[in-house]
Amino acid sequence: MTDASTAVTRSTRTTNIGIAAVGGLGFVLASLPLWGSTDTLRLLIDVFLYVALASLWNFLAGYAGLVSVGQQAYVGLGGYGLFTLTTKFGLSPLPALLLVGVIAAVLSMPIAGLLFRLRGAYFTIGSWVVAEVMRLTASIITPLGGASGMSLPVAVAQSLGRAPHARFVTVYCIALALLAVILLLIVVVLRSRYGLALTAIRDNELAARSNGVNVARTKLMVYVVTAFGTAMTGGLLFLVRLRISPDAAFSVNDWTALIIFMVIIGGLGSFEGPIIGALVYFLLRETLANLGSVYLMILGAVAIGVMFWAPKGIWGAVRQRWGLHVLPLQLRVVPPSSSADTIEARIKP
Repeated sequence: MTDASTAVTRSTRTTNIGIAAVGGLGFVLASLPLWGSTDTLRLLIDVFLYVALASLWNFLAGYAGLVSVGQQAYVGLGGYGLFTLTTKFGLSPLPALLLVGVIAAVLSMPIAGLLFRLRGAYFTIGSWVVAEVMRLTASIITPLGGASGMSLPVAVAQSLGRAPHARFVTVYCIALALLAVILLLIVVVLRSRYGLALTAIRDNELAARSNGVNVARTKLMVYVVTAFGTAMTGGLLFLVRLRISPDAAFSVNDWTALIIFMVIIGGLGSFEGPIIGALVYFLLRETLANLGSVYLMILGAVAIGVMFWAPKGIWGAVRQRWGLHVLPLQLRVVPPSSSADTIEARIKP
């Protein structure tokens, strides 16, 4: 409630500039298949998919407070689901990709019913156990190739394009569209009443419940949406790789540890944080990967340094220092005579 001398707004001059910059960047990325090289497309496909995974994990842990180290379960489920639907049932990759997301969302409901009985570290360990069960299950199913895995038939790969560059153009467009949908969905949720509910749950679950927030329903919604997006992203990841195995599909290092690294250094609980963290990771990977084990030591040093000097992540430090907000996600109480860019009183989402 505000008096006549104040106003509540989401938009500021900074967020308006941010929206324009996002629109310009979207135009450049959408036009890239017309002039980009195959190597550039392949790199950006990886960037898009890792940003999608990091944003979904941040949505789950940073906003709903569900710290999971088992999201590789849905990456693997998406990959194996795509391979099964295309090789065993003859579906083309695009409808198969959408279907694996739906299957993962449906399966995530009973899994959530089990995991939500656990709290804190027990939930975290339980999520990892679920992923391990899926990995072991995939390794003993002979039609899926057992422990050695399976490859995508040439005919399925060529359905995306006869030439390698054409295939990468198709996958690039799908990856960009998937990332855009995931980010847009997160923005819509955060700007809605569910965004306020998620913040309340994250800060104090008991207080949120006492104020009428349906904690179980809100957490379930986030968990199911995250499973849906993660499975589709996983399916697309292995569509690019053309081969899948249990150890690769359900790898805690590739699909959880690296994702947590990106989110933590970028800024947990912020929309921009996972994007910043993913860009930092790929910058380090592309410049230092040839150093072998030293590269991994540098990644660890970067993570430790950020946690010491910027506990809220890179974007959290930037926002705390300069008050920058790229997108209009937060409500702000602004005196009409003041600029919206010099707000001191804010209502966090």
